[in-house]
Amino acid sequence: MKDFKAKADLIWRVADLLRGDYKQSDYGKVILPMTVLRRLDCVLEPTKQKVLDYLPKVDSLKESSKDIALNKIAGFNFHNRSQFNFEKLIADPNNVAINLRTYINGFSTSAREIIEYFNFDDQIDRMDDPKADILFRVVKSFQEIDLKPDRQNMADDSMQMGYLFEELIRKFAEQSNETAGEHFTPREVIRLMVNVLFIEDKDILTQEGIVKTLYDPACGTGGMLSVGEQYVKELNPKADLKVFGQEINPESYAICKSDMLIKGQNPSNIKFGNTFTVDGLEDEKFDYMLSNPPFGVDWKKAQKIIAAEADKKGMSGRFGVGLPRINDGSLLFLQHMISKMKAGGTRIGIVFNGSPLFTGAAESGESNIRRWIIENDWLEAVIGLPDQLFYNTGISTYIWIVTNHKSAERSGKVQLINATGAKDDELTKGGKLDFNRFWQKMDRSLGNKRKRIVENGNERGIGFITQLYGNFEENEFCKILPNEFFGYWRITVEQPLKENGKVVKSKGKPKPDTSLRDYENIPFLKKDADQNLVPQTIEEYFDAEVKPHLPEAWIDHSKTKTGCEINFTKYFYEFKPLRPLASIKADILALEEKTLETEKTVLDS
Repeated sequence: MKDFKAKADLIWRVADLLRGDYKQSDYGKVILPMTVLRRLDCVLEPTKQKVLDYLPKVDSLKESSKDIALNKIAGFNFHNRSQFNFEKLIADPNNVAINLRTYINGFSTSAREIIEYFNFDDQIDRMDDPKADILFRVVKSFQEIDLKPDRQNMADDSMQMGYLFEELIRKFAEQSNETAGEHFTPREVIRLMVNVLFIEDKDILTQEGIVKTLYDPACGTGGMLSVGEQYVKELNPKADLKVFGQEINPESYAICKSDMLIKGQNPSNIKFGNTFTVDGLEDEKFDYMLSNPPFGVDWKKAQKIIAAEADKKGMSGRFGVGLPRINDGSLLFLQHMISKMKAGGTRIGIVFNGSPLFTGAAESGESNIRRWIIENDWLEAVIGLPDQLFYNTGISTYIWIVTNHKSAERSGKVQLINATGAKDDELTKGGKLDFNRFWQKMDRSLGNKRKRIVENGNERGIGFITQLYGNFEENEFCKILPNEFFGYWRITVEQPLKENGKVVKSKGKPKPDTSLRDYENIPFLKKDADQNLVPQTIEEYFDAEVKPHLPEAWIDHSKTKTGCEINFTKYFYEFKPLRPLASIKADILALEEKTLETEKTVLDS
């Protein structure tokens, strides 16, 4: 299949048939399952008759054995044994509903279950109702859309089909005003994540007959899994990357599973449901994991189950180290993925917004989770991406790379890469839009997506960021910091209560004045005279930074807490001195003079 956007536009036009009988937000209930059915129909077309001819030979077999035999004849992990296809469905306009149901029931079990997750049977009734009477026209419109695969390049064809689904889903999401967290990952972001995830293991992945596993706990329509599989196949056609995933949205789950079917992956590796409450792959461990979980989505519905697991299983479970705030479950996904790391080494790539980097005070759930990850030396890198990169949100995002098998040179260190690029006003030169090293402005916005990461060449975008990561050298875009750099103590600074100028004491000790109570965050490391990072103690900091200003102050050590944060923006901040007053004054005077000239021209005319 070529030109997925043109195909998506054709399919989108079919939605016009639903106008009046369906709300715009409900169009997807018809269009998505019909797209899946038409795609399966086109894929099976060349071998459909062979399956029908072979059917009598397996008539006496058990259903499971029959499926296996007919799948082999079809050439895929699924088949359809009914007498119908889309052409035959429209050949009998008066019986489309019953024939369409017969057609759907003719699919093998794995494919039929996919359609069931769309609850499409209800839509058949709704479209066939005399008040609507649009079922035949919808089926006919889809029959006219060619979704035949490019059999010479099935991997790329499946990728194009994935694009088509995501384009449709994006449009439906915009129609129904989905929340910012319900977004889809731009393909260039996935390619960057895959590049960075696999670059350290290229030698392993090019071995003859290598078999590895890839998992996404919030797999959506399967974009992460598809791009990961494609990367490995391009690197080594003989490699076998088995993909696994779980998805809570039934439509996205059905699309992902149908994509796995067509590509020859095992569709039973894709599980349905809430990853937190029912882990569909509980006993599995994986070599690689990729995910873009929803941003800022609360986990209140799953709170009882998650809290119970944390209390009951502790560190032997997924959430023993701590729980984040109820209104953002991002770090729960990362804890879940860490629980699935193999002892021999696993690499994880996950997309977050800025919140998991620094939200939460010392010894809060978020802080404890960050501290646990960094103290175990699992955080390998954080890559800051441009804003306005995603379809349904314009916020800045960050890729975390987490692994329990760092290379020797990366041991005890975290690499920070600032790939946010220049701001809009820095890109305009001579009235023309210029490129920076990371992203370019899109000709046309797609929802909130106004920028895209440049994909071609090693001097920009994906190639350049991958090089920054792989070279592991400090420069203007890259900082390499020891794990201890991100830790700090939160101390409570007290001052004595005074009455009539005298210190009030209790049991021989000064009584603190709560109105003067203050707090200080003391980093574990400080810069010495040569700008090298060296350890410091609480007392050293207190004597140097607090005592000179508050000579009577003391520390209440019983309240001291340990925290951990990654203040990404602060580390890359460059101070720009203010312009001289004389320069600002000259600009103002010039502007006033220009304004007066304009007024004079208008009045004289």
